[in-house]
Amino acid sequence: MPRTGILPAIAPVRALMGKEASLKLGEEVLLALDTLRKNPLRSALTILGIVIGITTVITVSSVINGLNENVLGGIRDLGSDTIIAYRFPWASLSHPPSEWFTRKELQMEWADDIAKLPHVLVASPSMRIFQPQFGSGTEDVRRGSYRAKNVILQGNSPSIAQIFDLKLEYGRAFNDTDMERRAPVVLLGFDTVRTLFPGAASEAVGQEVTIDGQLFTVIGTIQKQRQGISGGTNPEDNSAYMPVTTLRKLYPNKKDYVIFLKAIDPKYVNEAVEETRELLRRKRRLANDKPDDFALFTSDYFLDLWNKISGMIFILMFAVASVGLLVGGIGVMNIMLVSVTERTREIGVRKAIGAKRSNILAQFLIEAVTLTAIGGVVGVLLGSGLSLLMRYALHMPSVLSVFWVVTALSMCALIGVVFGVYPAWKAARLDPVEALRYE
Repeated sequence: MPRTGILPAIAPVRALMGKEASLKLGEEVLLALDTLRKNPLRSALTILGIVIGITTVITVSSVINGLNENVLGGIRDLGSDTIIAYRFPWASLSHPPSEWFTRKELQMEWADDIAKLPHVLVASPSMRIFQPQFGSGTEDVRRGSYRAKNVILQGNSPSIAQIFDLKLEYGRAFNDTDMERRAPVVLLGFDTVRTLFPGAASEAVGQEVTIDGQLFTVIGTIQKQRQGISGGTNPEDNSAYMPVTTLRKLYPNKKDYVIFLKAIDPKYVNEAVEETRELLRRKRRLANDKPDDFALFTSDYFLDLWNKISGMIFILMFAVASVGLLVGGIGVMNIMLVSVTERTREIGVRKAIGAKRSNILAQFLIEAVTLTAIGGVVGVLLGSGLSLLMRYALHMPSVLSVFWVVTALSMCALIGVVFGVYPAWKAARLDPVEALRYE
């Protein structure tokens, strides 16, 4: 018979064999579920470690994803062409050396010289009155009987509008004239204006508020800013912006300036950084062999810092989840060994009527995988529920990841195979005669 005549005859046989294999697998899964159903409490206690481990994976990965979304959004808002100059780094994972705190402050006037550098578009001195350790302000802003507490006071030059996109809701920004005259004018943040003017924010423009005992005229209000890194409201929305010269007049003893600058183009950021470094070293009168006593950083600095922090959080999550999964895996192995002992006679009967070692091995292996899979599904449901609760009820940054859901379920299947293979092998190796004699 020609070969072409054989292939059509084989195809139905292969299809039938595949169908029988799937039916057989389905029967073994149902048998495994039935076995687990007979001992519900024991099965529940066995998968508890799996449930805890998977819940931890889903919950923590969701929080990391949410934080990533907020942090990366904030870095994008900062801009790839923005450079910050300060007397020491804003954040560090290592213990800050004492030398940092003896450094002299940057001078407000240096921003004008930085703005004249070839690769710098604009520079703005800035000063802030707040509690950096808490990320909130220290001052109260009053209007009659209304009071906004813990307001961040921010002093900038008008050129800050070319560096950061502070969108006005009503009114205008302060200008060079306000800067030169040290005018008592202020822009109020989104939350601040609604605390002081609960009736309508649009009525705030032209009204007077009191800051540290002095009257200020509200010339504008700022739109709501991006959600805070930790979720919920952004502390920047509870703020008051004024010319930096006005803030210096209000707090003459405060001289801790930050200088924000913008490169003429993102591709010239490195050149702008080097030019600013050389200028500040000259201003500081540093010898060639001395290190910088100031810090310059761009959005890449914050991105690298966050990658290190999120990496440490991930390692901690993996360690906690691994303990739970290891405990769960040991519990699965223990319960499967007990199950083999309890069903020794059943195994002997199955072998006596023709069951192969591979059939017994597959049966117990499928039971172990089914057990861990149930724990994985329960853990995914609990973790997903907690993630959604944090996002919509507690307003915390939390973004559920399909990747981690699939990864968690795959880990459960792997645990079932790894910790179930020995009990399954032991069951498959039982001698049918000795098994039938077992009482």
